[in-house]
Parts: sequence; structure tokens; C-alpha cells
Amino acid sequence: MSHFGEESPMGLMDNLKNKTQRAKGRAKENAGRESGDPSMEAEGRKDRVSGGAKQAGEKAKEAFREVKRTGEK
Repeated sequence: MSHFGEESPMGLMDNLKNKTQRAKGRAKENAGRESGDPSMEAEGRKDRVSGGAKQAGEKAKEAFREVKRTGEK
């Protein structure tokens, strides 16, 4: 039985991918800022925000699953 906060292996992989995307985006954004490349900075910002949005979606799905499991008892 899974408890709130525990993730399935697939959810764990998605979580890792999203965090990695956010970290890469942050690094690219900083590199663009340091080098004066607004295109790279914008691309990094887009990647960072996209990873954050996916992460929020995963958290919402997990919360829904927990509510559903709780209601089935």
C-alpha cells in the first residue's frame, strides 16, 4: 500500500526528469546571462519553467491518486 508522499517508480522517474530539466534550464539561463546571450537565457528560462510546470502536474496527479485511494477504503 502506498502512502502520500511515496511515489511509484514511474512517478519517481518523472520527478527526476523534471528536476533535471529545471536544473539544466537554470544552468543555461545563467550561462546566457553571463555570456550576454539573450537567446540562450530565454531558452534556459523556458526549460526551467517547463520543468516546474511538469513537476506541479505530477504533484497534482499524486494528490488525486491519494484522494482516490483514501475514498476507496
